[in-house]
Amino acid sequence: MLVTGTDTEVGKTVVTAAFAAAAQAAGLRVAVIKPGQTGTASGEPGDIDAVNRLAAPSTGRTLASFPDPLAPLAAARVAELEPLELHTAVDAVREEAEKHDLVLVEGAGGLLVPMGLRPSGESWTVADLAVALGCPAVVVARAGLGTLNHTALTLEALDRRAVPAGVVIGAWPAEPELVHWANLPALVPNLLGALPAGAGAMDPGVFRRSAPGWLTPELYGVLDDWRAWAEEIS
Repeated sequence: MLVTGTDTEVGKTVVTAAFAAAAQAAGLRVAVIKPGQTGTASGEPGDIDAVNRLAAPSTGRTLASFPDPLAPLAAARVAELEPLELHTAVDAVREEAEKHDLVLVEGAGGLLVPMGLRPSGESWTVADLAVALGCPAVVVARAGLGTLNHTALTLEALDRRAVPAGVVIGAWPAEPELVHWANLPALVPNLLGALPAGAGAMDPGVFRRSAPGWLTPELYGVLDDWRAWAEEIS
């Protein structure tokens, strides 16, 4: 399953970790793959390190890392490194799928960010990867202003490619404002979950115990009543 987002910094990594934790709590053996990690020049932990810390999946892999905080294809070119090839990513995911019950593939940035090159020399995106794998997608979205347009555009792009998709709110604020409540009815028809703001800073044990409560049964969670959820957090 692909985990993508409406933009960068929307909470894809923490949502991926929550998804992995919920699936493992349901008894699944989970692998998480990050095809392209950028911004590694400082030596700080990457996204897979964060997922490993929070969710401890059976397997966590980064296929290609690039030092500059750019889109993966641009970062490869700037660093004069070999870009990630689409079939390499597809083969890696399928390899892990043979050994696991669920493979989560975390994208970089938004759905159409250039990730690498095909043998033809054309660029490919995480949307292309989802099509090549024949897998559904989770779109991580913001809760606030601007999210309705960005979310609708991303869902439309996936629908045009016949990729089934749902939405998870990456960070629901502790003190929601009018805009958050006003956006919620438009998001609910596609909503598969909502993580509380700051979830990534939780103690890993608390995070793993809490994750199923943030996600619907489609993502191996237990959240099935949005009205009760809204009343509880309001």
